[in-house]
Order: sequence, then structure tokens, then C-alpha cells
Amino acid sequence: MTRTVYYTATTLDGFIASAEHSLDWLLTREADHEGAMGYKAFEKTVGSLVMGASTYEWVQRQGEDWAYDQPAWVLTHRQLTPYEGRDIRFTAADTDGELRALHVEMVAAAGDLGVWIVGGGPVAARFAEAGLLDEVVVSIAPVTLGAGMPLLPAHVELVTREVAQNGEFAVVRYDVVRPGGD
Repeated sequence: MTRTVYYTATTLDGFIASAEHSLDWLLTREADHEGAMGYKAFEKTVGSLVMGASTYEWVQRQGEDWAYDQPAWVLTHRQLTPYEGRDIRFTAADTDGELRALHVEMVAAAGDLGVWIVGGGPVAARFAEAGLLDEVVVSIAPVTLGAGMPLLPAHVELVTREVAQNGEFAVVRYDVVRPGGD
């Protein structure tokens, strides 16, 4: 069964980026990408991915090539520059019905693998509120920002499944508790 996972990192005070969309707080931290709940193992479980326009634009500002081979969706109302030869689909998916239809496409594209909600927090919140989010894996950095882009700006009930340390990070895997227990 395909699982939809929000795999991300956050500051101790719950921000995934600064108010200026900077990830400097993250990029200076020590982590073992092959260690406990590390990125190398996680990326092998991903069959498709979705992100918001701000995350997509951040990736483009880094000036590097698109790092993903999987089909990707970007939730946006803007015209964004695509990466040549990459399977990137731009969509608004404004209503819950459109988001559910999009999720069906992403699950089909993922096959036996998972759907990764890359970012940001509002995208993960939309999937959670629509009952489409199964799991949250968050690496918590020992730093605070005081303000910024929130980790998950919605009320989401979670059950802790695994806790580990990876480099400077405390890493926690949660299952999402869906309303009505489904």
C-alpha cells in the first residue's frame, strides 16, 4: 500500500525555513544521510513527490539541476520555469476534490513506492486536512529561529512510531491519526 509521507526537517521551535525562506540553519548542521531515518534510505522509498511553489523556486535558486527522477507535482497558481526533460507537472488543485484526484495520480505514478510531500508546511497541511497524509518524519535541529515558515500549520493528531538520533538531529517518525480512525 502506498503511503504519503511528509519527510522534512524543522527547528526546535517548529520552522522549516526562516521568514526570508532561508535554510541556512539546516545546511550548516551535521547529519548522516545513511544513518538513522536518513535521506539515502528514505529516497529509495519514493515513487512520486509533490511540493509547493516556494519550495520549487528555492530549489531553482540553488542553481543546480533537478535532483529527482520520480514524477513530481508542484502546487501553484503561477507560471514557473520547468526543468528541461523532467517529469514535473504544475497544478493548482484548489479544492479538496481536485487534491484527492491529484493524489490518485501521484499514488498511481508511485507504484509500490511512496508519495513524498517535499514541502512546505502548507502543502503538508492541505494533504493532512484532506485525510491524505499517512506519516510525518521530521528531523529536529538544535536551533531556534523565533519566526519563519511553520512545520505543519494545521491541527494534526500523531502517534509516535520511532525516535532516533542522527548527527545533530533528533528524528521522529509519526503515523497520522485520521478523524474517525480510518
